[in-house]
Amino acid sequence: MNPTRPRTAARAAGTLAVFAALVLAAASSAYGSTAPRAAAAGNVPLVGALGEADQEIQRAAALHATVVRSELAWSTFQPSSPASTDPGAVAYLDRLVSDAAAHNIRVILLVDSSPCWASTAPAAVLRGCQRIHTRANGYPPRDPNEYAAFVAYLAQRYGAHLAAIEIWNEPDHSNEQFFAGPEKATRYAALLRAAYPAIKQANPNVAVIAGSLVGSNGVFLRALYAAGIKGYYDGLAVHYYTLTLASVRSIRAVQLANGDQTPLWLDEFGWTSCFPRLRIQAEQPCVTEAIQARDLSDVLHALSPTSYIAAEVIYKLRDSPSENFGVLFHSGARKRSFSALAKVFASPFGPVSRVRLKLRRRSGRVLASGSGPVGDFMQLEAFKSGKLRYRATFVLDRFNRYSIRLPRTLGTRGLHVRVFQFWSGPARGAQRSI
Repeated sequence: MNPTRPRTAARAAGTLAVFAALVLAAASSAYGSTAPRAAAAGNVPLVGALGEADQEIQRAAALHATVVRSELAWSTFQPSSPASTDPGAVAYLDRLVSDAAAHNIRVILLVDSSPCWASTAPAAVLRGCQRIHTRANGYPPRDPNEYAAFVAYLAQRYGAHLAAIEIWNEPDHSNEQFFAGPEKATRYAALLRAAYPAIKQANPNVAVIAGSLVGSNGVFLRALYAAGIKGYYDGLAVHYYTLTLASVRSIRAVQLANGDQTPLWLDEFGWTSCFPRLRIQAEQPCVTEAIQARDLSDVLHALSPTSYIAAEVIYKLRDSPSENFGVLFHSGARKRSFSALAKVFASPFGPVSRVRLKLRRRSGRVLASGSGPVGDFMQLEAFKSGKLRYRATFVLDRFNRYSIRLPRTLGTRGLHVRVFQFWSGPARGAQRSI
């Protein structure tokens, strides 16, 4: 599996993601020995009117948020040189952090986007490089220590109010919008190995999260281990929009096989409520508002007992004109998912949706149909005379439904069928006989 995440040009400059702690803890974080257990949502341009920061933090607080996540473009802050920091960008981030602190909200800073002067982009790409928002910003810096100096500055300036600093964005993404060029694993490892000690020297209490991975098959992560990343992060960030639970399970298995027990920060996932206007948006299937609310609730409830998950970060707080992943409309009006999240924050250990199963005879075969919770593979097993005769692994459609015709050779009588989700297991499945 190689899930992808949404990205638009408007989002590239920097975004706000907002989430609330679920009163659980995992090892290693900005809080010393424990990390915030969190669910998240949000999006606002990092560089904008100061009033925007006030408004978005107020909306986050209304969701009972305790942490916000902001994508911070290095190219916005130091567009000309490492010796010159843009005062407008600093003023906005100061306002955002101070507003968040006033509401007892901490901040995760995802820091990426090389300034033109630092980028390793080829000469042909650099010739068109402007201050920000060009292809050259997607290349890693020539000198990782220049990036390390910038994130250390952030740790020193805002450390008391930070939950973590996330080192770059999605270096394994195939579109190369975020981390372009050759030798990605080696270059990312060099960036991490420079940034981690610099951040810890500036403020040892600021957690460093690495990875920002979209791939759950472990190929890129194993390459990072080979490049020497162990010991240079407090948690591993993953961005899984597709089969979220299955992807978390898969990447955790790769971690453990490589002797890595640091917690996972699932700090980007979500669903876009663009159905029926659209079928696909930002590479993700469109769902209804009701399904979006249900999916968010189910995944958060499913993850709540999982000790190795330090945070669950929902993308995003508010819709943009081109994306509908928010729990608020672009106008600020609340969607159903806003209320659903508030309930999850109040009761993180609530139940997930039940697996449902119906059996019918149709044209000499048995049709098994129903629904289930989102996020993982499902399995159907058919028994006859007490013996397993048929097994099928499948995924639900965008509305979390399924319909499977059993083989004609099984007949239409004397069958016992059960269906379950891998994450929750057979005990929480559904069974029927016909």
